[in-house]
Amino acid sequence: MATIQALTDQLKKKFANAVTGVENPEATQLFIDIKKDKVREICNEVIAQGGRYLVSVGTDYLAKDGTLGLIHTFAFDKEHYFASLRTATKEMEPIESITPDIPNAGWSEREYMDLLGMKFTNHPKPKKLVTADDWPADIYPLRKEVPFNIKPLAAENVAYQLDECPDGCSIVPFGPYHPTQHEPAHFALFVDGETIKGSDYRGFMIHRGVEKLAQTQISYNEIPFLAERICGICGSVHAASFSQAVEIAAGHKISRRAEYIRTIMLEIERVHSHLLWLGVAGHLIGFDTVFMQAWRVREPIMWLCERLTGSRKTYGMIVIGGVRRDITPELKQDILNVIGTIEKEMVTIKNAIIGDTAIHRRTKDVGYITKEDTIKWSLVGPVARARGVDIDARRDQPYAAYDEMKFDVPVVDNCDVWGTVLVRVLETFEAISIIRQALDKMPNDGPILMPFDDALPAGRHGITAVEAPRGEVTHYVITGEENRPERWRVRAPTYPNLQGVPMMLLNNQLADVPIIIGSIDPCFSCTERMEVVDLRNGGMKVMSQSELEALSRNKG
Repeated sequence: MATIQALTDQLKKKFANAVTGVENPEATQLFIDIKKDKVREICNEVIAQGGRYLVSVGTDYLAKDGTLGLIHTFAFDKEHYFASLRTATKEMEPIESITPDIPNAGWSEREYMDLLGMKFTNHPKPKKLVTADDWPADIYPLRKEVPFNIKPLAAENVAYQLDECPDGCSIVPFGPYHPTQHEPAHFALFVDGETIKGSDYRGFMIHRGVEKLAQTQISYNEIPFLAERICGICGSVHAASFSQAVEIAAGHKISRRAEYIRTIMLEIERVHSHLLWLGVAGHLIGFDTVFMQAWRVREPIMWLCERLTGSRKTYGMIVIGGVRRDITPELKQDILNVIGTIEKEMVTIKNAIIGDTAIHRRTKDVGYITKEDTIKWSLVGPVARARGVDIDARRDQPYAAYDEMKFDVPVVDNCDVWGTVLVRVLETFEAISIIRQALDKMPNDGPILMPFDDALPAGRHGITAVEAPRGEVTHYVITGEENRPERWRVRAPTYPNLQGVPMMLLNNQLADVPIIIGSIDPCFSCTERMEVVDLRNGGMKVMSQSELEALSRNKG
C-alpha cells in the first residue's frame, strides 16, 4: 500500500532532482510539485504505486510568472487519498504527453491545446476537442486575457477531419441528432457490412464555458447553483462536489446534520437517475414496457424532491457550508413511505428483467471490453463495476456521512451492457438502504448551514470526488482573489467513459450502437445552434435562427 508518506518518499528517492515541493494540508490531499521534463516518468511511477488517473487541470499563470500550469491528478482508492502532480511550462515550450501510457489523459491534454494553447510532444491524436472547427487558431478561451463573452466570426468551409477509415470499410454517420440519442454527439462509424471496425468521435458541440464563467463573473456562493446546471440529473452531485472542494481548500467544516442531509439528497438522486436510465435502456432496445414501468415507478420520487426542495430538479439545496433546507419529521416519514413503495416495485422490475430472454439477447456480450482495458482507460462508475473494477468514491474517498453508512458496492464481471443493467438495478436497492440509514442516524439538532466568517484565502488547492449515478465526478478548485476561484475544473463521469466507447463499439453490430452508447448513460451538453454539412464538399455552415425558421416554414 502506497500511503501518502510512502508515495512521497518513493518519488523523492527516485526523482530527487525533479521533486521540488510537497504539500499535505489534509489527510486526503497530497500535492507534489515536479519539474516538467520528468512528468511522464513520474506519472508512470504513481500508476505503478497504485494510483488511478482522474483528470488533468490546466491553468494560466502567464500574467503572474509567464507560465502555463498543468496538474495531473490521481486517486489512491484503498488508501483513501488524492495525489496531484503540479508542474508548469513556458508558453511556447511543450510538455511530454502522458497519453501514450495513460490513454484517458488524451482528452485533457487536447482540451488544453484548444483552451490554453499548451503544446504536448508525442500525443497520439493532437486534434481539436473542445473549440469549434472554425474557432481562430490564436485565441485560447481559458486564458485570463480572453473575455468570457468573446464571439469570433464564423468561418466558411471549415470541417472536422475524420480519422482515416480502414480499407474496405464505409463510414456511417451517427448523430449529432439521432432518434435514440437525447443530446448531440457525433460518431463516425467505420463499418464492414454491419460490423463496426472503428470509429471517430466529435462532440463538444456547445461547450458552455461554465468554468470560465465561474472564474470571471460569479462568486463562490453563486457557483453551486451554476454547478447544478452542468447536468440535468446530477445537480446535487455537482453542487456537493464543488462545495466540498471549496470547504477542503479552506479547511472549513460543516455540521454533521448537513452532511447527512447531503447524503440523503445524493442517494435520492441515484434512485431516480437509475430508474430513468433503465427506462431509456429499455427504449433503446425496443422494449418500451421497461421504459413505461421504470418511469412510472420513478415519478413519485420526483414529487418527493419537489416537497423536499421546492423543485423536481435543480434543487438549489446544497451550498458551501451545508444545505439550505432541513428535513423535518414529517418529511422524514414522507421519504420513508416513498422509498418503501419504490423498493417493492423494484423487486418486481428486477425479477422481470433478470428472467427476460429478449433483454439477455440484446445486452449480453454487447459492448464487451475486458477488465484490464477498463482499468487502463480509467473508466468509472457502473461502466467500470460491470467489468469487475471495484471502485466507488462513496466507500473509497468517503465524504458527507458515507463513513457511517453500511452498503455493498455491486460488482460483476460480465464486461458487457448486461453487466451495467445488473449493477444499476442492484445499486438502486443499496441507495434505498443508505437513505433509511441516514434518516435513522441523522443527528436531531445542529445547524444545517455554517457560512464562512472570513474571506477565503487565495492560492489553496482542493480536490474531491462524489459518486454520481453515472460514476465518479471530480471537482478541483484553486482559490483566488475577488471572492471567486482562480481555477475550477470539473470532470463529469461521461468525460472518461466516452473515451472508452470506441472500444465498446469495436466488432459489434450496427444495430447495437444505441444501447452501447446508452449503456454509459451519456450526459452530453444541450445545444443552441445547428450546423449544416455539405456532404459533397465537406463544407459547414452555421444557420441563424431566422434562416432555420425560414427553412422550416418553406418546407411546409
